[in-house]
Amino acid sequence: MAVTVAIESPLQDEVRALIAALNDYLTPLSPEEFQFKMTVEQMAEPHTTVFIARDNEGRAVGCGALKVHDAAFGEVKRMFTLPEVRGQRAGSAILNTIEEAAREKGLSKLMLETGARDTMEPAHRLYERSGFVARGPFLDYPDSPYSAFFEKAL
Repeated sequence: MAVTVAIESPLQDEVRALIAALNDYLTPLSPEEFQFKMTVEQMAEPHTTVFIARDNEGRAVGCGALKVHDAAFGEVKRMFTLPEVRGQRAGSAILNTIEEAAREKGLSKLMLETGARDTMEPAHRLYERSGFVARGPFLDYPDSPYSAFFEKAL
């Protein structure tokens, strides 16, 4: 399946639906205090760029965001693809676009927090195939059995 990925506002119904589906997917996987969700309102803040993948019919099928923390470091946030398109490279397309945007902004490193490997194996494979390597916690994320952390030098 071919997708196009573009910067879009998270403040639209289709994107709100994607984020709701992402939250529904994540909620049973770990205790609430170990979930680090951004609302669509937070995603619309100036330091965050939201990328939406659309299929050939124009339907939003995935999302991801780049949150810039400083002049050198960005964080990949809110990566998600609809279950019916998983395995069709939409996630890779989103992640590649986030990486391109980070390079254009002059960032030298991308980092991310995701669920533990036993609950998020496909996400771990995506990040590892894309050149991310495991690392310890960063920013104010706690070290816990519910999280895994990755980074990629750009």
